[in-house]
Amino acid sequence: MLSRRLLRIKVVKALYAHLQSEAENMLASEKSLMSSVDKAYDLYFQMLALPPELARYAAERIDLNRKKKLPTHEDLHPNTKFVDNAVIRVLANSDSVNDRLAARKLGWNRQGDLIRVLYGRLVESESYRDYMAREERSFADDLRLVERLYEQLQDCDELDEVLDELSIQWNGDLGFILAMVLRTLSGLKPSHLELKVMPEFKSEDDRDFVRTLFEKSLITFDENRRFIERFARNWDVERLVFMDHLILCVALTELVSFPSIPVKVTLDEYIEISKYYSTPGSSVFINGILDKAVEALNAEGRIQKSGRGLLDNAPKA
Repeated sequence: MLSRRLLRIKVVKALYAHLQSEAENMLASEKSLMSSVDKAYDLYFQMLALPPELARYAAERIDLNRKKKLPTHEDLHPNTKFVDNAVIRVLANSDSVNDRLAARKLGWNRQGDLIRVLYGRLVESESYRDYMAREERSFADDLRLVERLYEQLQDCDELDEVLDELSIQWNGDLGFILAMVLRTLSGLKPSHLELKVMPEFKSEDDRDFVRTLFEKSLITFDENRRFIERFARNWDVERLVFMDHLILCVALTELVSFPSIPVKVTLDEYIEISKYYSTPGSSVFINGILDKAVEALNAEGRIQKSGRGLLDNAPKA
């Protein structure tokens, strides 16, 4: 399922787009937000379809080599361990994956250049060479290779560029989705004939969380911004950038509107988000403001937390 951090980021981005465009229709912006969330779930299936596409490309190369006028012994007796990979076969034959790909018009059919680049990098990797050299043919061995493949995609400029071209809504989503893919593979067993894909949301609570956080953050934005300015007077004016204010306003909304989410979780999440989506040093500023804001909100009785296993309300030191 999509992580709560990714859902928070989607809300922050949607709020930014709404306010910067001076849009007046909250429902239209909320619809765009939920479309972006759905699109992130599409990326999950898009990435599940990548290893089978690489295996198909490898099989095509094997077939072409066999048809050479003067094939070598290696051409006629190729190592087919990769194209026969049992984990990739499960991915390729998954009805759940293929149905989503067809319904949402996803896939890699038009990305031949990228597939060639990714396959070239794969065959040059140490993990692939070791895998192909081993005589072992086990499900665990196949799974390790596919996991290494996904790990290598964490930092691939060519893949990032293509994903941006396919959908601007995928910008920044890949790391979260690859982690989701790896969790999916971790539950795969040799006896499984069908891949058990993760749902888009852990529960309906997560879907409601996205909508409610966006709506309340937008409605209370001006009020929260004025509240924040009470604690920002001792900071340099340069620190008061719009994105800092926006992240802080969403954090305040979560603190007072979601009694089941521990204070510490909220603080940690938005401090981490600020490291990637605001200016250098924003996390220090946001941490300092949130410490003071939580103290004030507690004093005013506006933070009311309840629920089993809830962490202490004390602000982050």
